[in-house]
Amino acid sequence: MTETTEKKIALVTGAGRGIGKSIAEQLASKGHHVICLSRSAGSCGAVADAINASGGSAESLAVDVADRAAVTTACEQLLETHGTIDILVNNAGITRDGLLFRMSDDDWDDVIATNLSSCFTFIKLLARPMTRKRWGRIINISSVI
Repeated sequence: MTETTEKKIALVTGAGRGIGKSIAEQLASKGHHVICLSRSAGSCGAVADAINASGGSAESLAVDVADRAAVTTACEQLLETHGTIDILVNNAGITRDGLLFRMSDDDWDDVIATNLSSCFTFIKLLARPMTRKRWGRIINISSVI
């Protein structure tokens, strides 16, 4: 296979539903192997199963992206299995809508851990193999919310 036709390994966080699911399906339709990651084994598993049933290539992984230790363990396992992640899509995110004055410290910490710190951790752990390979893509998605 040439570099342009080689099957890439793509990791999509928040792939259990919504935009993440659509991104995972689109990447699979382009011939990439997709790792569908979400907090819920049921939702990311269903997406991976649907991709595989339609002739694509996917696997699922349930990880709470707000848990830095769990993300670290998952990345180590993925790199051991796949060698590299070629495409990282940081899509997982949560909201805790409400007035600032009513937002608890725990809600704030949850939002920051899920929406920001998880991106930092995934990039920190997965970018080095991309750099060594001299090819990789990192896409960080945010919301108007």
